[in-house]
Amino acid sequence: MPAAPLRKDAARNRQKIIDVARRLVDAGTPIQLNEVARAASVGVATVYRHFPTPEALLETVATPGVEALIAHAERALRGDNPWTALSDYLHAGTAAVVADASLSPVFAAPVDALPHITVLKQRLNEVFAQLLHHAHAAGLADPNVTKTDLLPLMCGVVHAATVHAATSAEDRSVAARRYLTITLEGLRTAPRGP
Repeated sequence: MPAAPLRKDAARNRQKIIDVARRLVDAGTPIQLNEVARAASVGVATVYRHFPTPEALLETVATPGVEALIAHAERALRGDNPWTALSDYLHAGTAAVVADASLSPVFAAPVDALPHITVLKQRLNEVFAQLLHHAHAAGLADPNVTKTDLLPLMCGVVHAATVHAATSAEDRSVAARRYLTITLEGLRTAPRGP
């Protein structure tokens, strides 16, 4: 049964809380619900009513990014070239995780705080598996490389691109794209002869 819509003032307070959390995440500051309440100018009980844990608030902040990745992957599935579809999706996913600090901890969490984020992550994994399967079936990706192999490699690409905190967001994005291109060259099968 869907939740009842929030009153206007409750919806406004919820959005203020999410906006403060987004700023904290973007600044690399851990989410502490009491601090969020102070910065959003709402009561602590209001924050806890909407978000019982910092993880629930972080997952709420990350939700639009996860939904955008799912939409991108689903569009990629409709493409004509399985290699281009897989490559484009992995580039989009890497760029999103490098740009949005809320995504990495949500993807890495062993347990989700919100059932909604579990459903989204499962869908994202399903579509990613389909993209890889299509590239395998077309003979364009090494059949020995699995989704289980690629996930830590993508994490490695993101980590390598972000370890230098002194670099700008643009530098991190360029580095991630370069590292992912190198990784994908290792995944791609050699062209078949005539």
